[in-house]
Amino acid sequence: MLSLYGQSSRFRRYTVETRRNYATDIALLLQFLWARGLSWLEATGGDLDDYEDWRRRAEANSQRIGGSKWNRELAAFASLYGWARGAGYVRRNPVALKQVAGRNGEVLIVAEARAKDARPSNVHWLTPRTWRLWLDVGLRGHSREKLPQNGWVGRLEDRNVAFTRTLTSSGLRLTESGSLLTFEVPQRRLGGGRYYRGRVAAQVTRSKKPRTYYVGSEAVGDIETYVDSSRAWAVRQAQKAGRYDRLPEMRLVTKVTRGLKPKVRWCDLAGMAGETELDKLTWQERTLLFTEGPHGPEPLWLWLNEQGLPFHPASWEGVFRTANQRCETVLTPADRVGLDPHRTFAPYATPHSARHSFALYMLVVLNHLMDQRYGLTAEERRDFRLLYGDPWFLVQMLLGHADRATTLRHYLAPVADLQLRSMLAAADGAEGAPTAPMAELDPVFARLAAESEGIQDIDARMHPATDGAA
Repeated sequence: MLSLYGQSSRFRRYTVETRRNYATDIALLLQFLWARGLSWLEATGGDLDDYEDWRRRAEANSQRIGGSKWNRELAAFASLYGWARGAGYVRRNPVALKQVAGRNGEVLIVAEARAKDARPSNVHWLTPRTWRLWLDVGLRGHSREKLPQNGWVGRLEDRNVAFTRTLTSSGLRLTESGSLLTFEVPQRRLGGGRYYRGRVAAQVTRSKKPRTYYVGSEAVGDIETYVDSSRAWAVRQAQKAGRYDRLPEMRLVTKVTRGLKPKVRWCDLAGMAGETELDKLTWQERTLLFTEGPHGPEPLWLWLNEQGLPFHPASWEGVFRTANQRCETVLTPADRVGLDPHRTFAPYATPHSARHSFALYMLVVLNHLMDQRYGLTAEERRDFRLLYGDPWFLVQMLLGHADRATTLRHYLAPVADLQLRSMLAAADGAEGAPTAPMAELDPVFARLAAESEGIQDIDARMHPATDGAA
């Protein structure tokens, strides 16, 4: 019967990640119920209360969870039992529900047992110089002395660096950046400026609406280098090995139309022609798109693995995990490995922390531009805001948030009371790394990190070299 829920329209409407999470959450509940000799159809509200107590508060449970995780699990149970009650498999939903007013006055149905201590978001920032350290050590194989270490292989180093710098300079989500097609990457040009404009297709965004994004010119240059080097090599090796010839599905793109609603026209292996709006292609469908190159079919999916096949968005988590482990090994003193909860020595990054960091960086930069670069008076600043919007509004637009309050609450609220203008005024004459964009702001971010929670700012020069670091 559970398989029917998995086949239901309710479950199939969820994203791949949500379906995976819900399946895991429900499986854990089933184990708890089976240990009591109950099937999931026999569960009562009391059973769910006991399960919450075990998951969140029982001392015997060494893997207790927080409020945010419990709320996600509760949403999975509400979905399952809501479907089961509607289909007539249970007479009563064990998940007690209530009505609440939404942000815009709408009526929402939520579970009564939702945790009150849930964090609104897992905000996690790295300052620009900390990202530089993480890239050099975690992805480029550098030592504490900023030199490539002997024996460093650097498998797909250019790909990993290009992807990370795309995230940190654009604020794109993992799936948005991870499912880009080659022709969706902006092309650099002479005199093109520091940022280039691109477009995210609707189906790969969280809101399912297309939006414009901006990406740094250096990141675009990294992508171009990757496309011309290791990506081209992987594609050629795959062609020689006949890997593309053995694919069960392939859509050879014949044309991408222009206009307000571009369409992708393609032909499959059976010779059947078809077309789909670019905005409606899921990331899974995008992995099937190929183009005819000089030596045969080539994937249009930008990020490839060593076999020349599409590198799925979720696989980037493993790349970041490996880089974090390397940073810990290289940068943490031997007597502190595993004992650095505040990440004083080694940075820790995730794909989504790149988005958080982008938001923080843009807020500081926009304030800097408006106050110091333009030399605006208070009255001129007010007029500028009326015409173009304040930095919070601009960052909201860059992140693709529908609601300004989301930007304030989830990303930037912890630093809203730090009086950025006075901090920026004290940053004149600061010295920073010459290759970093606006490196003169490094001292500003250092102060910001010192006065706020959740911001990593690591200066490798502050710590002595560690003997025997790998």
